[in-house]
Amino acid sequence: MQVLIIGGDCLNSNGHSIGKWISIIYRYAQCYMTRELEPYNIGSGQFIFLGTLYREDGVHQETLAKKINIDKGTTARAIKKLEKEGYVVRKEDPEDRRAYKVFLTEKALEVKPEIFKILMNWTDILSKDLTRDEKEKVIELLQRMSKNAALFFKEKYEK
Repeated sequence: MQVLIIGGDCLNSNGHSIGKWISIIYRYAQCYMTRELEPYNIGSGQFIFLGTLYREDGVHQETLAKKINIDKGTTARAIKKLEKEGYVVRKEDPEDRRAYKVFLTEKALEVKPEIFKILMNWTDILSKDLTRDEKEKVIELLQRMSKNAALFFKEKYEK
């Protein structure tokens, strides 16, 4: 496969860039999540916080932002919306009164199976007609690209 560099974008011989396809998948994922989560009043911008809290409940709001690499302001708005909908509560940290820990509510725990089903359905949609080996290879490559992006940002912007 021939690779061309045009305007700083790495294209294969068919003129397709990796970033283009990742962007398209991301946009479709956002649309899917918006529509599927609408009955729960959870937006596509909030479900990632719920997913993270399902894995580790009761974390500082700032830690939550760092874990998913989203700025503090966006995190605060998402948590505020989830709190308004009754999915999370923020509690002042008794050890640091300036900080808040975020906890899932009973309502969030009740919808957890449905949320995970929606996420798994999206994975099934994306990986339809892929062999097991292809699925594993895609995951391996995406993990490597994610590490590359994280390393770039750490070296370039987090000095």
